[in-house]
Amino acid sequence: MKQYILPVMVWLISLQAVAFDVKSGGQTSVKKDGANAYSLPAANLPLSKRLDFSVGNSFFRNPWVPAPSSTEARDGLGPLFNTNGCQNCHIKDGRGHPPEAKDLHAVSMLVRLSIPAMTPEQKQTFIREGTVPEPTYGGQLQDFALPDKTPEGQVSISYTDVPVTFKDGTTVMLRKPTLKIVDLGYGEMHPDTQLSARVAPPMIGLGLLESIPEETLLTWADENDSDNDGISGRVNKVWDIEKNSVAIGRFGWKAGQPTLMQQNAAAFNGDIGLTSHLFPSENCTQTQTLCDEVPNGGSPEVSQNILDFVEFYSQHLAVPIRRNTASPDVQLGQQLFESAGCESCHKTQVKTAQRPDRPALSGQLIHPYTDLLLHDMGEGLADNRPEYLANGREWRTPPLWGIGYTQEVNGHTYFLHDGRARNLMEAVLWHGGEAESAKQKVLGMDKTQREALMAFLNSL
Repeated sequence: MKQYILPVMVWLISLQAVAFDVKSGGQTSVKKDGANAYSLPAANLPLSKRLDFSVGNSFFRNPWVPAPSSTEARDGLGPLFNTNGCQNCHIKDGRGHPPEAKDLHAVSMLVRLSIPAMTPEQKQTFIREGTVPEPTYGGQLQDFALPDKTPEGQVSISYTDVPVTFKDGTTVMLRKPTLKIVDLGYGEMHPDTQLSARVAPPMIGLGLLESIPEETLLTWADENDSDNDGISGRVNKVWDIEKNSVAIGRFGWKAGQPTLMQQNAAAFNGDIGLTSHLFPSENCTQTQTLCDEVPNGGSPEVSQNILDFVEFYSQHLAVPIRRNTASPDVQLGQQLFESAGCESCHKTQVKTAQRPDRPALSGQLIHPYTDLLLHDMGEGLADNRPEYLANGREWRTPPLWGIGYTQEVNGHTYFLHDGRARNLMEAVLWHGGEAESAKQKVLGMDKTQREALMAFLNSL
């Protein structure tokens, strides 16, 4: 009888480890497949708080309308905007995509605009806002406008093939985007305008990322590569409007926003054309008179109450559990992921801080596969557009948790900041800079190993 005890104990310990690792979001994780896998509240959110989640969901999901309207809580749209509701970009709380050839509008992708900071006034703007907006069109292109008004322009993307060959001779054809703005509605842009396409990222687990202690991020940072491993991640330092001080950036493709509250308010303002106490000005520039010509939805158009509900909602969207973790292919893929050095940036485990105001997010051992730091990703992914401390080659490490659900939630597998990668392998092969060594190890993998690596990523 004793001869069976040790194997059974080992099996039980192994089973517990696998079960624990399945919950990428700790006790907030949920078990859900299908199109709504990203749309559930944290599993440990008490029933007394789920009404707040549902109210926040309604403001996130339902469209805003032009003012004046009988729907006073949701009026004030535009007059220039990218969408009339958050859910239109974060489809099913998931990932956006670049426009297809048949699409007139970018919809779930926007284009950031800026110019280099040259004058003393522009340098002060850069310190305060992280970029210097294009003088006529502002900080991002709005490709929609209210009826009888002129949108700023339309996004045009073309692609050039870039072949990449594995050691075994297999060739993958990547696609390099070329971005243009056409049908400009308000005159020519500044000749030195910097463009950067950004697809909407998934909404899951954001409150957990917000709850990672600052000390942890600073410990992970190694700006001067003191350990000589080729990885020199650093925090972005951005402006926190509420605190009126510099803070660590966590959200956005270049970690340009410090909190979910500010990230949400910035999206209301830039994407939907709505004011709030954080962004009290309309999103028209001085050369655009539309904002003076149409009625607004009050001052501010998005109340603090609405911002609070949307913040709560975005903080508590759950990460779905991992799948197929017992598969030999997945386990081999995890070993290959680690041996390639991917964990250097895609951190696998961290514990969140204690937050008395957000108990469901407190003290959770999570597996986000990100360090939230800026890394040089090489010339291939460079947008050559700085944002606060982030230079034109740097991007924040995106979290990988839940990435295997993308196809069933959003109906596509477009990845990276501009959606150029059509699958996860293409996303890996675009890595350069600090990730060049890891990419080279992937290029040396045979077909079986590559399939195992993809199986692991799709298990997340």
